[in-house]
Amino acid sequence: MERKIHFISGLPRSGSTLLSAILRQNPCLYAGMTGPVAGLFNTLQTEMSGKNEFSVFITDAHRKAMLKGLIENYYDIQTPAPIVFDTHRLWCTKIAVLNELFPDAGIIACVREVPWIVDSVERLVRKNKYQPSSIFNYQAGGTIYARVDHLAEKDGLVGFAYRALKEAFFGEHTQRLMLLQYETLVSDPVRALRAVYDFIGEPRFEHDFEHVAFDDGASFDQRAGTPGLHDVRAKVSPTTRKTILPPDLFRRFANESFWRHPEAQQHTDVLIV
Repeated sequence: MERKIHFISGLPRSGSTLLSAILRQNPCLYAGMTGPVAGLFNTLQTEMSGKNEFSVFITDAHRKAMLKGLIENYYDIQTPAPIVFDTHRLWCTKIAVLNELFPDAGIIACVREVPWIVDSVERLVRKNKYQPSSIFNYQAGGTIYARVDHLAEKDGLVGFAYRALKEAFFGEHTQRLMLLQYETLVSDPVRALRAVYDFIGEPRFEHDFEHVAFDDGASFDQRAGTPGLHDVRAKVSPTTRKTILPPDLFRRFANESFWRHPEAQQHTDVLIV
């Protein structure tokens, strides 16, 4: 039986770990936190390019077979589940090649109002006050303004993912892209998960949104100096809180949720839930 491959991508702190934790309640599915596959995929692409002096012996047929085999072989070892979701923010930049390798694959991009993404990262930093985070290259000190500038850089945690998402959203393979808003996932998880199953063409599954568990990320988060990065609350529900960002920083990102802008929606047929 050929395994079905799908992908989870999008913005950080926007529910990808929560979505994976819910999906894996279904015994037919495997989903996890951000893993090594996309990075290996990217490296393999580079090493099969003209950078390699032996690339004259590597055809596009070789490239296609090796890239496809990388993903399939990894999950042949990882899980017996017939349906797999691989998670990484890089996938939004790879839609064109994924469309050829896995024509039936869906990419679910998790999104969230951008100021609250920044707020969520800053909360993690303050919670782990004794451990510098890999998010900021393990550098201690600095102000919230410096941290936010770092996040928003083109290769920063938020900046890269945001640009990758826009590339996918306004690209030519939007039929394979679904935007799942964090606000929908936590306030109406039944509707959110039904939309996911309909999008990938699989039978719906009755999930337990009162007892969600995810224990895979603790050691990774500790090593990254960011304990709690992949924590998931047992009950799926929205929370109301005041932002800890200074007002000017919150305003800086208040209009950046482009997928909610009517003019953006007119230029794409991406499914937004």
